[in-house]
Amino acid sequence: MTSLLPALSGASRRTDSPEAVRFGDHVLTYSQLDEASASLAARIAGAGRVAVWATSTPGTVVAVVAALRAGVPAVPLNPKTGGRELAHIVADSAPSAVLAGPDDTLPSALGGLERIDVSTATTGRASESAFPEPPDEAPALVVYTSGTTGPPKGAVLPRRAVAASLDALEDAWGWTAGDVLVHALPLFHVHGLILGVLGPLRRGGSVRHLGRFSTEAVARELLSGGTMLFGVPTMYHRLADALDDPATSGNLTKALAGARLLVSGSAALPVHDHERIAAATGCRVIERYGMTETLMNTGVRADGAPRAGTVGPPLSGVELRLVEEDGSVLRDTAAIGEIQVRGPNLFTGYLNRPDATAAAFTGDGFFRTGDMATIDPDGYVRIVGRKATDLIKSGGYKIGAGEIENALLEHPGVLEAAVTGEPDEDLGERIVAWVVPADPASPPSGQELADHVAELLAPHKRPRVVRHLDALPRNELGKIMKRSLGA
Repeated sequence: MTSLLPALSGASRRTDSPEAVRFGDHVLTYSQLDEASASLAARIAGAGRVAVWATSTPGTVVAVVAALRAGVPAVPLNPKTGGRELAHIVADSAPSAVLAGPDDTLPSALGGLERIDVSTATTGRASESAFPEPPDEAPALVVYTSGTTGPPKGAVLPRRAVAASLDALEDAWGWTAGDVLVHALPLFHVHGLILGVLGPLRRGGSVRHLGRFSTEAVARELLSGGTMLFGVPTMYHRLADALDDPATSGNLTKALAGARLLVSGSAALPVHDHERIAAATGCRVIERYGMTETLMNTGVRADGAPRAGTVGPPLSGVELRLVEEDGSVLRDTAAIGEIQVRGPNLFTGYLNRPDATAAAFTGDGFFRTGDMATIDPDGYVRIVGRKATDLIKSGGYKIGAGEIENALLEHPGVLEAAVTGEPDEDLGERIVAWVVPADPASPPSGQELADHVAELLAPHKRPRVVRHLDALPRNELGKIMKRSLGA
């Protein structure tokens, strides 16, 4: 059994305890994080699972670290999730309590849970609490991920997977205690929480969270000691636009050029934005590829050759193969096949869903990602799209079309609905709703439907475009032909 956060106890008793996390003016040193998380861990020890109201605040970091120390699986909750989706997650994960900031207003879906307020206040005394290290296969987090149909599923991530992925990234990126990571990613999914917070804490480095993304904040933090930047394509698109504008490019160009590593993930970064940033700064963004269920699979190495349009070779410990539709392994990796992966980075299964877990794995233990790719002769992976057409990547989120369609169909003005994604320079993909109105003479407006979906699910799942049709194109079996819609 290995500690997930070895740097925490090692740094906590130093008189010059380094900065662990910074959110604006709110800083927690390793000593303060150790004390605050140990106090909370003692309160929740023995719980089955705890939900974490995952705002972008130091309190979320304390809550997750406390759960990890206590050996209690944490269920990060998106504060913007709609009532129905949140109620499903709470019922499915059955947490014994919710950890939240003292000033947080919690929705009614959490009303039946014990509330434990998270304090970041400290006395300056080193923690004397000792917690036994759980087994490597013990669950660390349950992160909910949207599929193409049905409600979100809880991916159970063992401590082994978190450690394996972060250590593989240490190897690939030369990640050290001297690195200062800058990002503005939300703290309820893998990218922002596991990579963006636990990554630095496992190394003994620090993270500066911007709260809300802005090009000015990125420049400020990178120019004042930041060494790495994590972002999603939407953020890098906005950085590229700012670099193109003489009024905003000065400090930003210097800041990005001085960073040791610029990393993009959660969706493909368009080649055009790669080239704009490289031309302005002389520095190339590198990409990596992962999923909630697999954590990190591939990544361009810091000492490797950045190449736009690729996500690098498999990380240390990860086996990756491409397969045909019939499941046979592709020998010609220049051909497109579905990515399947196996390794210590994989989740153990979907909570309460043995059927979905069995369907996700092959007989020899590979996980079926549903992503289609080719592999260059030197091992660099090029992802070309989804095996299915119903997963939309927008603004760094992976969004299932099916749940949006179901929400749209609950609106009285909607007779039929289909949802697709289409390219968007800012978001990567925007959500498009194709709607057959119940009353063609008085169709619901795009804003009305967007508000309806945001209320039921989450704001980032609302359609950005609504197109009205007389009928949806269907095949002889009645299935909607989405490729016809896209065309």
